Amino acid sequence: MTLDVPEWAADAATDLPYPLIFCTVSGAHLYGFASIDSDLDLRAAHLLPLAEVVGLRTGPETLQRGGVRDGVELDVVSHDLLKFARLLNSRNGYVLEQLLSPLVVVTSPLHAALVELAPELITRHHAHHYLGFSHSQEKLYAKGGELKPALYTLRVLLTGIHLMRTGSLETDLRVLGADVDYVADLIAAKREAEHGPFPAGVAERLAADIPRLRAELEAARDASPLPDKPSAEAVTALHDLIVQTRLS
Repeated sequence: MTLDVPEWAADAATDLPYPLIFCTVSGAHLYGFASIDSDLDLRAAHLLPLAEVVGLRTGPETLQRGGVRDGVELDVVSHDLLKFARLLNSRNGYVLEQLLSPLVVVTSPLHAALVELAPELITRHHAHHYLGFSHSQEKLYAKGGELKPALYTLRVLLTGIHLMRTGSLETDLRVLGADVDYVADLIAAKREAEHGPFPAGVAERLAADIPRLRAELEAARDASPLPDKPSAEAVTALHDLIVQTRLS
């Protein structure tokens, strides 16, 4: 397996039983540190037909599929448009990253419309997502001392800092950590094996950098030019988009 997204990724997504609005790649591939044995995480939004929204028997708000293809473990998760839109309008960093992922395997005009609205839905409170995620990943790292949670901890903190300071989303640790000299060594080690050995001497630097970066994220949140609430116009446009899409 190469670190590139396999050509059959779109086929895996379109196996879902509803039309897709979009499907993108998330996880380690998106974050710039996929290893030769990494899972492929596909994240999507689907469209339930009107009859499965307004009647007694409603369709699934969330679909999840697993499996293995060409030796690659798959994790496919899709939310119906309405659920996805609610999450997008609720400081949820997961769906924001899924929507804006540059690794697109399925797209549509509706996907483009959601991407256009996304910047006006970002607030300083998205920092809570990145702070919370960093704590959970740090606990995993402390428990096992493995590469993956260490990289995830760094990535979420640096993404959060960048988002709070600039209002733009950057998820690639190779870009975010360009000035952190040991990041390249961590990524290289993980690319060799998901559960490979930890580079010597890096653990001590991480022990100092994680609380420092968390404090930077909190300070960036407090000083952020981002608003406290999503744009009212963008929320209205999102509402109208859902209604028009459903009725059509």
